[in-house]
Amino acid sequence: MGRRGIHVEIDIAAPMERIWTLTQDTDLHPRWDVRFSRITPTETDASGARRFTYERATPLHTVTGTGISLGERRRPDGSRTSALRFSTRDRLSPIRGGRGYWRYLPLPDGRVRFVTGYDYDAGWGPLDILVRPLIGWATAWSFDRLRIWAETGVPPERWPLGTVLVWWRSDRPRAARCGRRPAGRDALDGAPDTLATLREPS
Repeated sequence: MGRRGIHVEIDIAAPMERIWTLTQDTDLHPRWDVRFSRITPTETDASGARRFTYERATPLHTVTGTGISLGERRRPDGSRTSALRFSTRDRLSPIRGGRGYWRYLPLPDGRVRFVTGYDYDAGWGPLDILVRPLIGWATAWSFDRLRIWAETGVPPERWPLGTVLVWWRSDRPRAARCGRRPAGRDALDGAPDTLATLREPS
């Protein structure tokens, strides 16, 4: 992992608690995030860190892996964070081990800035030059699908991935509505201290 990480952010006009629920609930998260098909919690340790398994199903193969996350629900500045480590032994996965975070920042106008930064070890070697931009795009597209759900109540299933082709619909999810990594910064520069406390998932 190096300075090739992925950074995505979007401003959401919805209550902090609603965004937290839609992103932290393991049943709700895969509904808006195209990177996952299923997330299953397995245990919570004494520190509050949650272990889970995840799947990404495709017509030809289902990638499975494990992860661990630790959330901070109350911080002095009113923000929240969630740190994450994940890994897979699946040789067909384009992503191997990785780490990242979510940050929830309250804005003066009542909106919440939802931010992610993460990086991973490539599973497909030199082909990562093609895979990484696609994963960054999928992250941004998913963030806008989350925004629509949080702001309007329209369920994400209304916008399956194929609706990317419905270019004339102005209300469809669009990756372009998201901000991407600021120039000169690493994607993990904004990671919370809790990320360093997480052990690699087994």
